[in-house]
Amino acid sequence: MEFRNMTSAKAGPVTNANTAPIVYVVDDDISVREALEALIEQAGWRPLVFASAQAFLSHARAKTPSCLVLDVSLPDLNGLDLQQRLVAERSDMPIIFITGYGDVPMSVRAMKAGAIEFLIKPFGDDALLDTIQGAIERSSKALGHTAELQALEQRHALLSTREREVMALVVTGLLNKQVGGELGISEITVKAHRGRAMRKMGARTLADLINISVKLGVLKRD
Repeated sequence: MEFRNMTSAKAGPVTNANTAPIVYVVDDDISVREALEALIEQAGWRPLVFASAQAFLSHARAKTPSCLVLDVSLPDLNGLDLQQRLVAERSDMPIIFITGYGDVPMSVRAMKAGAIEFLIKPFGDDALLDTIQGAIERSSKALGHTAELQALEQRHALLSTREREVMALVVTGLLNKQVGGELGISEITVKAHRGRAMRKMGARTLADLINISVKLGVLKRD
């Protein structure tokens, strides 16, 4: 790593320390942790550094845009094994691997498991900062998608059983009369349930309702 004069590092947006995106660092080398902590802080993000995977796992992680700068070789759980664990638990947290050594199989394994970069020490500050910036943007989008999905799931849960049934049939392209035939209710009743379902789901048009159904998994898009 080339830890140059900090004023030469690319700076991120100025943010409040409590709301700034978090960059987690897990590396057992104290000199690397200290240098990365200073670099990340200067760039406008909030660094949280750990000497081991277990220390990192023991720390409660906030639901805020974040990424993880992770050394491959660690004293307890190694970086690749930690990555495997995090894929299921925190898919919204991109991982950037750093290592003093590496080989093709190792980097391929990391990238196939979802790592966004595999940097070999020494690397330049700008290379790391650019990668962190992209990771934070990816994390922000992932968190936004998760929040949107949770809101839709909450709205869907508020639908009555009949409203859910009508919604599930309407989005497949059936006409109100056909939906009524499937459910054994009148066309007028179908229209009433359909209207209430659309209002509760925040759908202004049938196309909106179809897109919502795809996001919820109620409808599979071909």
